Amino acid sequence: MQLIIIFSCVFQAILIFCWVYVRKYQSRRESEVISTITAIFALAVALISSALLPVDIFLVSYMKNQNGTFKDWADANVSRQIEDTVLYGYYTLYSIILFCVFLWIPFVYFYYEEKEEDDGNTCSQVKTAFKYTLGFVTICAVLLLIGAFVPLDIPNKKNSTEWEKVKLLFEEFGSSHGLTALSFSISSLTVIGMLAAITYTAYGMSALPLNLIKGTTSAAYERLENTEDIEEVEQHLLRIKSKCRDGRPLSSRDRRTVQQLEERLRTLRRRERHLESIEKSWWTKFCEAIRPLKIVWGVFFIIVALLFTVSLFLSNLDKALHSAGFDSGFIILGTNLTNPLNMLLPVLQTVFPLDYILITTIVMYFIFTSMAGIRNMGIWFFWIRLYKIRRGKTRPQALLFLCMILLLIVLHTSYMIYSLAPQYVMYGSQKYPVQSNRTIDGQPRNVTFVSKDCDADAPEDQCIVTRTYLFLHKFWFFSAAYYFGNWAFIAVFLIGLIVSCCKGKKSVIEGEVDEDDSDMSDDELSVYYR
Repeated sequence: MQLIIIFSCVFQAILIFCWVYVRKYQSRRESEVISTITAIFALAVALISSALLPVDIFLVSYMKNQNGTFKDWADANVSRQIEDTVLYGYYTLYSIILFCVFLWIPFVYFYYEEKEEDDGNTCSQVKTAFKYTLGFVTICAVLLLIGAFVPLDIPNKKNSTEWEKVKLLFEEFGSSHGLTALSFSISSLTVIGMLAAITYTAYGMSALPLNLIKGTTSAAYERLENTEDIEEVEQHLLRIKSKCRDGRPLSSRDRRTVQQLEERLRTLRRRERHLESIEKSWWTKFCEAIRPLKIVWGVFFIIVALLFTVSLFLSNLDKALHSAGFDSGFIILGTNLTNPLNMLLPVLQTVFPLDYILITTIVMYFIFTSMAGIRNMGIWFFWIRLYKIRRGKTRPQALLFLCMILLLIVLHTSYMIYSLAPQYVMYGSQKYPVQSNRTIDGQPRNVTFVSKDCDADAPEDQCIVTRTYLFLHKFWFFSAAYYFGNWAFIAVFLIGLIVSCCKGKKSVIEGEVDEDDSDMSDDELSVYYR
């Protein structure tokens, strides 16, 4: 009963956060009920899905005592039921993600695009949106068909006990073609999520803490500079217009210059209004008051980011040196090269529930750094910038893209956590009893049992592998792609860290005022600075 109450409170908190986040960034002039509901629902699904990993680890660990024995209620049937329940939870949420990515979000996106281009009847807009959405549905159907018939038998190396153990785990995982098809589709999306994580999460992990540390420029100082720029542009305009006082027309070059200067002047005056609102707002004064706290959080986040990067590097290096190779997807059971996170989690296991708090914090950290990366970079298609994410001025299509990207990143988060702490993700805090014989004068005198952390050498009936681990490694070629993606993630993080260190302070209205904004957009943003 208590668990139900806790889950209910968490669910309500997630919905409230999603509503506040979407309403904070969406444009007031272009907001639509259907796009708002879709964005809130998709964001909530992303956050709820990210909570599956800590729950999975907790359940397999909760079935055993500290001495390595199973609890009285955790017999073979009960443990199997718990494992199946977690597995069905994964497939249920992942099916919802498939529905969102391939049907709901594309339909709402194209429906809104058609509404902007044609203000005709709703029936025509729905038909056109369905027509474009069929392309996404076709892709999903193709992935499901490939997944249903893709061969899982991989030519393994001879005398490779590592791979034989993995094959046994796969056989235990089941061979249903329907579940395999769904798993293949989700794994395909996870690869796309990996690319999104490399692009946005890696950059967000460096940009978010450094922005907190460096802060923003002073609104008063920016107003002074902006006033000087306005005066300079006005003087330049007067010099050019003075050429036609005697009735002579301006040259085409001067006319283009005047047009550019007038656009520049409108932008500077909008900046002046925004800077004045920010300088007088209570929010600015509050942010200045908590500036030391922001610096502390920034230092903490950069330490955490460096800890993650070092752990990821050591884990990938371990796979490169000790795994069965490319044909097995660089799968490795156990840990040969330890990393800081793998060292920290066993220490925290001694005090319940510190290890679960840490793993949940890590998952949330990835989600929020991904949000920060998307917010700072905007949404890109290769070298083309599609949308910007701006407070109070984000278009509905951009919000839908943001939520879709977060859904894909969440799918990849589980593998990122596994890469950081492989032993913990496989077994959690499980232990198993090992017989220890005491000898006196070479003769066995006393037989005792000591508990040992579960690893690849543990008996199969003594340690339960999480469903997360088996799900991640169902297809060896996806595991190989994730392995190389981790190296790319490390490289992008380091590049982003260097770029963020070299950049100066952000403007206090960074990204809030652009030349293509209308004067009406000022009213949308003013509500945040009163």
